[in-house]
Amino acid sequence: MQIGLVGLQYSGKSTLFNILSQADHTQQSISLDKATIEVVKVPDDRLDKLTEIFNPKKTVNATIEVYDIPGLRTADDGKLRITNSFLNEVKNNDALFYVVRQFQEDSVPHPMNKIDPIEDISFLENEFLFHDLAFLENRIEKINKEVMKTKDERLKKELPVIEKCLAHVEAEKPLRTLNLDDNEKKLLSGYQLLTLKQLVIAINIDDNSIGETENYLTSAKELVNDENVKIIPFYAKLELELSKLSEEDRDMFMEDYGIKESALTKILHASYDALGLQSFFTVGEDENRAWTIKRNYTAQEAAGVIHSDFYNKFIRAEVVGYDDFMNHGSFAKCKDAGVWRLEGKDYLVQDGDILNIRHS
Repeated sequence: MQIGLVGLQYSGKSTLFNILSQADHTQQSISLDKATIEVVKVPDDRLDKLTEIFNPKKTVNATIEVYDIPGLRTADDGKLRITNSFLNEVKNNDALFYVVRQFQEDSVPHPMNKIDPIEDISFLENEFLFHDLAFLENRIEKINKEVMKTKDERLKKELPVIEKCLAHVEAEKPLRTLNLDDNEKKLLSGYQLLTLKQLVIAINIDDNSIGETENYLTSAKELVNDENVKIIPFYAKLELELSKLSEEDRDMFMEDYGIKESALTKILHASYDALGLQSFFTVGEDENRAWTIKRNYTAQEAAGVIHSDFYNKFIRAEVVGYDDFMNHGSFAKCKDAGVWRLEGKDYLVQDGDILNIRHS
């Protein structure tokens, strides 16, 4: 799973990337045309607590790939432009994070010489809509030409889907708000349409303006008008400093500033929500591990994530929910309470399930 951090130059995007990766990349030579990539551990308090109980030799968190896509900057003529190299980097990601700035800092001027996160969001949305519009128009033209030559039935089925998408984009609506069935989504999946990607908006707020956070979020929500788009605040300068502290000191400072959840936790959890993902756990003396799956995965599909042989040779899954396990404290007590159970291949795995796969 890949998430791309997208934003204008000096939005705090790379600072956020450093917070997420818990590393300092400022000394590296970063290309202006290529993304910087980091595999980031997804924090999970549940896995930490299971590790305290089982004390395994190894604990493995779920991971996510984060791409710091070079920020958009003004060209020699002073105008802000989307480049092909930028678009190519954006296309590679499963979900996008628009990073926009609310902070004032004279030493890092805004590319459009104006601090207005709503305008920045509008700019990105409009540019991506324009990209999808151009692609869809060209695709329709190409399909019509090919159908006249070959009478290809697959193209005939594709045409109404593309036309449906074009009408939506022409109405200046992103494709993620269009009602598409599974077959239509599958048909479009190879085209990497930008407004079809799931979106999270991260507003970089000055630590002196924490008290005004809710006002900034409300304005952004009114603009986007899509309940599926998560809009979250972060305080890049402050949180970068917090990330360098011990856990005890960090918790104390977060409480002092009224920050309930770190940017790392908020962003990664928002990624899971945007992409419809969840975690299940396997535990034991050798290893505790969090596994990432799509929501509504069956027990057999979850087994296949662990190992392909587990899918092919699946018999049953031993299952207990995380909360049930923590309430009772052991598998034996869960069995006595009737919350440990055997499930078949069609069981829909729930977030936080602890699984043990029986296979031949």
